[in-house]
Amino acid sequence: MAPRKVIITCAVTGSVHTPSMSPYLPVTPDQIAADAIAAAEAGASILHLHARDPKDGRPTADPDVFMQFLPRIKQATDAVINITTGGSSLMTLDQRLAAPLRAEPEMSSLNMGSMNFALFPMLDKPREWQHEWEPKLLEATRDTIFKNTFADMEGVLDRLGKGCGTRFEFECYDVGHLYSLAHFRDRGLVSGPLFIQFVLGILGGIGADPDNLIHMKRIADKLFGDSYQFSVLAAGRQQMPLISIAAAMGGNVRVGLEDSLYDGRQLAKSNADQVRRIRGILDGLSLEVATPAEAREMLALKGGDRVAF
Repeated sequence: MAPRKVIITCAVTGSVHTPSMSPYLPVTPDQIAADAIAAAEAGASILHLHARDPKDGRPTADPDVFMQFLPRIKQATDAVINITTGGSSLMTLDQRLAAPLRAEPEMSSLNMGSMNFALFPMLDKPREWQHEWEPKLLEATRDTIFKNTFADMEGVLDRLGKGCGTRFEFECYDVGHLYSLAHFRDRGLVSGPLFIQFVLGILGGIGADPDNLIHMKRIADKLFGDSYQFSVLAAGRQQMPLISIAAAMGGNVRVGLEDSLYDGRQLAKSNADQVRRIRGILDGLSLEVATPAEAREMLALKGGDRVAF
């Protein structure tokens, strides 16, 4: 039997953290492109990408901004490009879909339900804010819901999945999201091999601890048998401990400044720092890292030559 390969996903910037939280958070198209390319060179086979307004770093869904860095990344690396359909809770579904529908990527994320997605506890840490929008965005999550109804998800699966040949990183923030995914599988709207991202540690979703990870894996095994691959991301300081456990359990891993700003006890100076750290852990566990070509084969992706950028 061939040795198992571990897919490293790197989530380069996201929409959770703000520029005042780290000087190393990539914001401009140049910074996002450079950080993504360096992460791929360090060993990430999938790059999960959001965009930010280059003027002040706020999350944006503008496809024109995405197109300032997507072609550059594709030209410089063979990594799988995974474009968010999540964006932020303050964006409409049409806004969130604008960039992936234009780009027709190999892979996109898909949050498996509506939920409270609370970032306001990050206001508890005193800091000097560079931009007025930063604390306002965090506070807004106290009274907003990230909306992904069944109708919304059906639309994404049809327009982006069926329409563009894009496969999905199914982001499951709680056990109920696994049952929602099974519902779509039972209706024939999704098919394997499924790539399920267990998301632990967002307030409003399941907590980041080993018991919850084991429980998510147990329920996924019950629902999907051997027709899925799982990966794990954990928010903040739980990032490395939980993804290390996931790798030992037979899973894949996700790192990146979207999920945690740290490399050990210090701010990560780049996404590549986190990729190198998890590669060291995987090496210590005698696990091999999947190349982009191997990740494409494992997840049945259409290939980088069939994207629209």
